[in-house]
Amino acid sequence: MRRGNGVFDMGKYFGTDGFRGEANVTLTAEQAYKVGRFLGWYYGKDHKANVVIGKDTRRSSYMLEDALSAGLTASGADVYLLHVTTTPSVSYVVRSENFDCGIMISASHNPYYDNGIKVINSNGYKLEAEVEDKIEAYLDGGIGELPVATRDKIGRTVDYSLGRHRYIGYLISLATRSFSNMKIGLDLANGSATTVAKGVFDTLGAKTFVINSEPNGLNINAECGSTHIERLQQFVVENGLNAGFAYDGDADRCLCVDENGRVLSGDAIMYLCGCYMKEHGELNNDTIVTTVMSNLGLYKALDAKGIRYEKTAVGDKYVYENMMNNGHCLGGEDSGHIIFSKHAVTGDGILTSLKVMEVMLEKKMKLSELVKDLSIYPQLLKNVRVTDKEKAMQEKSVLCEVERVEKELGSNGRILVRGSGTEPVVRVMVEAATNEICIDKVEQIVKALKECGFVCE
Repeated sequence: MRRGNGVFDMGKYFGTDGFRGEANVTLTAEQAYKVGRFLGWYYGKDHKANVVIGKDTRRSSYMLEDALSAGLTASGADVYLLHVTTTPSVSYVVRSENFDCGIMISASHNPYYDNGIKVINSNGYKLEAEVEDKIEAYLDGGIGELPVATRDKIGRTVDYSLGRHRYIGYLISLATRSFSNMKIGLDLANGSATTVAKGVFDTLGAKTFVINSEPNGLNINAECGSTHIERLQQFVVENGLNAGFAYDGDADRCLCVDENGRVLSGDAIMYLCGCYMKEHGELNNDTIVTTVMSNLGLYKALDAKGIRYEKTAVGDKYVYENMMNNGHCLGGEDSGHIIFSKHAVTGDGILTSLKVMEVMLEKKMKLSELVKDLSIYPQLLKNVRVTDKEKAMQEKSVLCEVERVEKELGSNGRILVRGSGTEPVVRVMVEAATNEICIDKVEQIVKALKECGFVCE
């Protein structure tokens, strides 16, 4: 089983964010075909299945789209192609137009040579683990050969650019004010946002300045986008822009740059949106859902504003589950996956930028002014490669050292030690008042791991 006691265990192929791997190395066209075959059969047992597919700009996305479509139609499903689009647009189209499921072909912020197959259920959310388990069994030959469709039962592919346009219209409808007289920079990461973001901002009246908007199949996320935001910082300052927004390859995350070129991470976005929503009585339960990786500075600032918070494991899927189980409406990760559950069931980078614009315009304040009371603590994260992460995490001397560091930091810092979900790595993270303290405390834990013989030299 992949679930137990609230913990998600990695499957052989499907992890927390779909089937990821290097294209034609660990994620092949043959595997994509079989994923399509299974999904077409699974959802078409009692009716003709309808599946919508979107993709990012990677060269291999076209290959995987064709393979998935072949598998789906061979099993009798009709396939609706959104072409290059964002992950949240696939989620929107699936849930608003009654598709059986959706597929997004993307490896998010990874390099161009990686890719992924993310299956989205009829509610617009990530596919249930039990269905992923069945797909994995089929990929490994654990399920017998599936029947193929014949004659008029064979599926067809349909150009469905209309679905993407409807999503764009939906985003535009959410704006509360015109963006006229606003000069906005967009870093599109040479990815999925290139088909959506500028059109939205232009329609709303912004003077839009765009960088990294010429995808060639190989330059997605290459020194650009939310994981390489330095160019946007410089671009905003040089052009005297009011703000800048940077997306990742599939545009499900967003980071901001204020008018001074300062980066606002996901924590800062949750803070300014949370404060605004609380003021307007729109923050359900006066609570924001974060992961354990959010900054101590965020929690101190929220305390000062009377806003409660809950912490989940790392991953936007855990954030959303907490939100749904407890009726919260705002949550996310410091990386920029922000969920506004009134409008979406997954992180949506372009939606996030629109919500930030709403706060700026309604309060008539600059971005820098909106976060002036938020002080982000210095943070250091070190990945330590170990021989056995489970044993290392349970070693008594290591646990004692972690406890000692916790006491030394007190209320002015924190330490988080956790195992990677995908690698033989222990992640050691410390937040404290200064960088020097962070370095010192991280090295204490690394030293303890070395003394126990777990560290790979």
